[in-house]
Amino acid sequence: MGIVTAIAERPRLRAAVSHIGAGYIRLVRATGRWQVDNLDIPQGFWDRKQPFIGAFWHARLLMMPTNWRRDVKMNMLIAARGADTELIVDIIARFGQASIRGSALHGGHDATRAMVKAIRAGEYTAITPDGPHGPAMQAKRGIIDLARLAQVPILPTSYGARPRRRLSGWDRTVIPYPFGRGVINWGAPIEVPRDADETTIEAKRLALEESLTRLTHEADRLCGFDDPSVPEDRP
Repeated sequence: MGIVTAIAERPRLRAAVSHIGAGYIRLVRATGRWQVDNLDIPQGFWDRKQPFIGAFWHARLLMMPTNWRRDVKMNMLIAARGADTELIVDIIARFGQASIRGSALHGGHDATRAMVKAIRAGEYTAITPDGPHGPAMQAKRGIIDLARLAQVPILPTSYGARPRRRLSGWDRTVIPYPFGRGVINWGAPIEVPRDADETTIEAKRLALEESLTRLTHEADRLCGFDDPSVPEDRP
């Protein structure tokens, strides 16, 4: 039995670890110098109470609970199963956000219906379009189908940080350190017509993939990772 599974199977221990995890995320945000670019884009939607689908790469998930206005409910799609997923769900809940279980990105009808229902109720949703198992930084079409069905735009966002650690998993998750520098950026909305055909859907998928990749590279560049001579995982 792995350590994460052992934690997940003990409710009190899991609660304690999720509390520590959420506390670490808050510490990183509170002690760092964080720059937020294009905040006016989601701010306008929040002010108008107009739902959208937030999109970010799986590797940039950690700081996203702090990238959301506190008085606005977010429903994050959690497609993976396993002990580590349960910890993610618990950490998200500590920021007042909810999780929807399922696999809308792979045609899961129950999850898709739940997401559309939440959006039509005026709530917001968030998806990692390359999750839960990759390939990293390659958007799946499920998020485009969801935007078409719900008739709400997709807002891409990403972050970079320094110093940081990158984990060794399939997506190489970025773990920022406290007392560092961070950049969060938002991209222009991507809208999908209700009557979009296969050609349009593919064009929108590529547009999302290109936007998220550009935002991610720009955030990293602003944090000093544009120089190949700088080791990526060291302060």
